[in-house]
Amino acid sequence: MKKILLPCTLFLVLNNSSLLAQIPNAGFENWSTVGSYMNPDNWSTMNNTTATYSLFTATKATPGNPGTAYLKLTSKTINGSVVKGIAVSGKLDTINLKPISGFPYTQRSSTFAGKWQHMIYGASQGNVSVLLSRWNTTTGHRDTVASAAVTLAGMAMSWSNFGMSLNYVDSLHYPDSCLIVLQASGTAPTNNDYLWVDALALTGTVALAPPAPPANLVGINENTSFISNLSVFPNPAQHQLNLSYTLQQADKVSIQLIDIHGKVVIELPAITAQSGSNTIHMETSGLSHGQYILKIASSKGIQNKKIILN
Repeated sequence: MKKILLPCTLFLVLNNSSLLAQIPNAGFENWSTVGSYMNPDNWSTMNNTTATYSLFTATKATPGNPGTAYLKLTSKTINGSVVKGIAVSGKLDTINLKPISGFPYTQRSSTFAGKWQHMIYGASQGNVSVLLSRWNTTTGHRDTVASAAVTLAGMAMSWSNFGMSLNYVDSLHYPDSCLIVLQASGTAPTNNDYLWVDALALTGTVALAPPAPPANLVGINENTSFISNLSVFPNPAQHQLNLSYTLQQADKVSIQLIDIHGKVVIELPAITAQSGSNTIHMETSGLSHGQYILKIASSKGIQNKKIILN
C-alpha cells in the first residue's frame, strides 16, 4: 500500500465517518517489522532511534487483554541517559519527544478509555493524554476542541480499566483529528519504568451545543453573558497577559490557564471581583510556547478565551 506523508499542519480528512469513529490499531494487534525491531502499526515510538543500541522502549507483548497482543512501553538507560517509553498515535519527533500529528477523527466523544498496567522505579510518573482538535482556516492554526490528561498514580500490577472524561472548550465545532500520547515516565524517567496498554477506545457523544432552556426558566439565558467584554492582551503574548472583563454584579471569580492537553498550568486564587470593569495581570514567562485556553468562571457563568504564547 502506498504511504502518504502528511505535513505537520495538515491531517487527512475522510468522508466515511464510520472509519473515523475508531482509534487505528487500538488493541495493538498489528505490528510491522522495521529492520531489527517491531513497531505497532499507526503508532510512532522511540524504537527507530534506540535500535542503534539494540534496545527498544516499545515492544509487542502477549497475550493481550483482550486479543493476542498489547503495547509494552519501558523506559531504558541508553548511553548513560534514560530514554522514556513513549507512543504517539501518529507522528512523533524523536529528537524533542513532541508529537507532530495524530489521525483523522470527527466525533465529539465524551470518554477516552482502555486497560493498563504501570509502575515506576523512581519518582516521575508517566501519563496518558488525548487531544481533539480542528484546523482553523481563518487563523492558520489548530484549535483545541477537547482534551483529557491524567498523570499515573501509584501502580497497577494487573490489568485495570481506566477512563477519563474529555474536557470540551469548543461547543460549536467537530474535531478533524485526534492525538493520543502514552508515556511510561514523566520528565525525570528511571530505568525500567513501564506502562502497558491495550483496548483503547473513544466512546460516548457530546452534543455540539446545550439544548435550549425551557421557556418557564426566567433569566437562565443571562448566565452565559454574566461575564462580558472579556479581553486578553497582548495576544500572542510573551511574558505577561493582561485580562479585562466586566461583571454584571460583584461575584467570586476564579481564573485558570489550561494547556492543549487539558492540564491547568496556572490557577489564580479566587477573588471577589467588583461589579463593572475588572483587570488582572498574569505572569507567563515560565510557560512553553504554544496555544492555551484562558478560563474565567464565576457563580453565574464561564467564559473561555484562546491565547497563544510566543
